[in-house]
Amino acid sequence: MPQVTQRVELVRHTVDGEALTALAAKMCYAGGDLSALLNRIEQNDQRAFIRKILKMGHESVMEHISFTFLIEGISRALLAQLTRHRIASFSVQSQRYVGYEKGFGYVVPPAVEALGKQAVDEYARQMDQMLFWYRDWQEKLGTNEDARFVLPNACETRLLMTMNVRELKHFLALRMCRRAQWEIRQLADTVFALCYGVTPELFADAGPGCLRGKCPEGEKSCGQMNAVRMEREEFVAAHEQSNL
Repeated sequence: MPQVTQRVELVRHTVDGEALTALAAKMCYAGGDLSALLNRIEQNDQRAFIRKILKMGHESVMEHISFTFLIEGISRALLAQLTRHRIASFSVQSQRYVGYEKGFGYVVPPAVEALGKQAVDEYARQMDQMLFWYRDWQEKLGTNEDARFVLPNACETRLLMTMNVRELKHFLALRMCRRAQWEIRQLADTVFALCYGVTPELFADAGPGCLRGKCPEGEKSCGQMNAVRMEREEFVAAHEQSNL
């Protein structure tokens, strides 16, 4: 059975999200002709205004912009964490209707790989054993529905995920933190890079809380705030260089 690697693709997003954010914010305080307001927004650069409203904490205006990702090569352990973010939409491959007669992909934790080939081979044998149990229960029960109960958390899944920008930034604040579990942190890092590439102004302050001030983890802080901030500066510089 194959060991899988995580893959994330941005398949859809709100077009002109920064302009739409500006429109939502200005409409809250605008009188007069809304068509004229829309024309002014389309004709003028809104980046400075967006920075201003984000600094003010006017976050509800970001809920009009959404991003949809195709995600595969992740474990069921990650899925359990991901679906805790309830202000989002998930369409997940069903283990009830999709069988694994030919085997299932699985995720190998870096901690296992760090132990060397012997450990990785042992891990693979355990996956094979679980596939044997799964097939045995499929044959006995005649269904995937209950046979799936013996499948491991390492079993690969795939899904389509949609979040609005406000929830995405909440997700990134929690999951890009260095104390987050490694697999969901890897996912969050990729999601951030994809979103920043589309609307950098909306995601300029996105990421772990230590980018915006004191670490919210308190006594559990990783103590590496300066390194996190330096990584962000390097990321932004590389992004700007690539767009020259």
